[in-house]
Amino acid sequence: MGIPARLDAHGNEVCMTPDQQKIVDFISAKNKTKFYFNDFLEIFPEKGPREVKKILTSMVQSEVMEFWSSGSTTMYGLKGAGKQSQAEGEG
Repeated sequence: MGIPARLDAHGNEVCMTPDQQKIVDFISAKNKTKFYFNDFLEIFPEKGPREVKKILTSMVQSEVMEFWSSGSTTMYGLKGAGKQSQAEGEG
């Protein structure tokens, strides 16, 4: 059985690595939509920060996740989940 695919913002299937799936599972199990980078370090105690950053960056590039910024800090969330998708239109 393969890794379940996720749809990007354009409805295209995105195949995820086991590490990417682990991040999606972690987010899905939580009761919030935005996460600090350090939250993801806890998922991968065997990996360094640079490796985790590469995983997250690849997920942002494939539009599975997106950045959310308050102006002073940057957080991560699943694309289209929570308020970060509506906040883009606020001015």
